[in-house]
Amino acid sequence: MIQATPTNLRITSIDDRPAICHVIHAMGVGGAEVLVDQMVRLLSNEFHCVVAVLDEIGDIGERLRLDGFTVEHLNRQPGIDRGCAKRLKEFADREGAEILHAHQYTPFFQSMLSRGLFGRRPVVFTEHGRHYPDLPSRKRWIVNRLMLRSCDRLIGCGGAVRQALIDNEGLPESRVEVIYNGIDLKSLGKPSDDARERIRAEFGYASTDFVAVLVARLHELKDHQTALRAIDAARKQIPGLRLLLAGNGDQRAAIEQTIGERGLQQTVTLAGTRKDVADLLAASDVFLMSSISEGIPLTVIEAMAARRPVVSTAVGGIPELVEHGVTGFLAPSRDDVSLAAALIKLYRNPVLCERMANVAAQRAFDNFSLDGMLNGYRDVYGEVLNGSRRGTFREQNGLRTTSPSLPGGHS
Repeated sequence: MIQATPTNLRITSIDDRPAICHVIHAMGVGGAEVLVDQMVRLLSNEFHCVVAVLDEIGDIGERLRLDGFTVEHLNRQPGIDRGCAKRLKEFADREGAEILHAHQYTPFFQSMLSRGLFGRRPVVFTEHGRHYPDLPSRKRWIVNRLMLRSCDRLIGCGGAVRQALIDNEGLPESRVEVIYNGIDLKSLGKPSDDARERIRAEFGYASTDFVAVLVARLHELKDHQTALRAIDAARKQIPGLRLLLAGNGDQRAAIEQTIGERGLQQTVTLAGTRKDVADLLAASDVFLMSSISEGIPLTVIEAMAARRPVVSTAVGGIPELVEHGVTGFLAPSRDDVSLAAALIKLYRNPVLCERMANVAAQRAFDNFSLDGMLNGYRDVYGEVLNGSRRGTFREQNGLRTTSPSLPGGHS
């Protein structure tokens, strides 16, 4: 649901750019996918970035291809597909990739597997979120410790995700670091001039309605059912309460059924996939999230930057974004009663709503910018490329031996 990076960026051909191969499940519409799209495009003058997708090219992948970037479909088969790992190695070799940057655990496993027993291509692993329920796996502990190399880097998108990698994946605590997800705050928060009036008119909302917007895939982990129960309870205390759900997914039919059963047809709007998220936020009064599992959700950062207080479940990395009572309100997962109470409190106290919105925006700009995230990965790439094993790796793989020149003083 986050908007992908605009495609009008020029790709500059620089012969000595270090090659980075991003490895990901698919390049459809989602937070991790958008971050990869941004990294590939915005770092293209410094690094030769290519993408290997395990399962599906997706809309974002097709746009990358149209814009001249290399996106390879590895056609992963169910189970431990050693053929997929072999195809990944062949693709990385062909592209001269000096680093595999794996996004999420299965791409990380395939990246490690692609090295075989003696390969030494470094793997940078970014975990963007966790599945639910997130439980320790002794099998993964053993596999991770056996396959991890000293040249690899391990990154969680937030503190909660970092801790899950340590506790549930058995990764060494001293080696797991944090680089927060970030979004392009400079181009964010610029809705069209008439966005609030136009969007409200589109959905039949009055200027006095209290509008909550929830932007997320219609997936069970987003737990829209809790949001619907909260709205059902809160509407008794909030005249003109409206919930705008932006997104599509396999839970749409179940959501429509609940809307019908609870008589929420005039209160809840299913807007489908939208590309005008900034306009939707401009038309809203509060951002709502009811997930049972999250990493560092970009939609929450986007809402904060757009000066909207956040009412959310306190799962995953959300408490790292939202400070309860300061930039919004947090509730335990599946706690529709607390979510409803928070909505009612914000409706009854416009001054509090405004104060939270201002603090939320400042924190978003201070801590979760796209520039900050990209600089973090620039540093990681530079350190890996200039590691003590760099010469050995290049000689083994027949890669060029000239030193890349990286911005910001890295060499």
